[in-house]
Amino acid sequence: MPAADPSPDQFRELMLNEEPGLQDVLACVFGIQRHEARTYETLLANPGSTVEELADVLDRDRSNVNRSLSTLREKGLATRQRRLLDGGGHVYQYSATPLSEARDLMHKTLDEWTAYVHGRIDEFGDSEDERA
Repeated sequence: MPAADPSPDQFRELMLNEEPGLQDVLACVFGIQRHEARTYETLLANPGSTVEELADVLDRDRSNVNRSLSTLREKGLATRQRRLLDGGGHVYQYSATPLSEARDLMHKTLDEWTAYVHGRIDEFGDSEDERA
């Protein structure tokens, strides 16, 4: 299975958009939600943010921001570092994967997905049971 699984609607939307933005491409290539792509862009502008800080900037609930960050980390688009607090305890700070690395990751992910689709196309007609 390919690394990305863009929905048909995301793919169609991207193709019809004359000038897709970063959020559009991220959502399609990585199969993520638009709010997760927005979280990535916000992290680019605010490296080292905590969940609470991001929730304030994004005007979203902390639990929703946490889920977005988990998705971004799974896709390789964000990192997390633990910072010890002076009074004890710790807090996690998040940063976006640099845009140059994210571009490379987008190319790699899209290339893997394209290779998968090409492989599926090549398989059509290999079985007598398959009908067009």
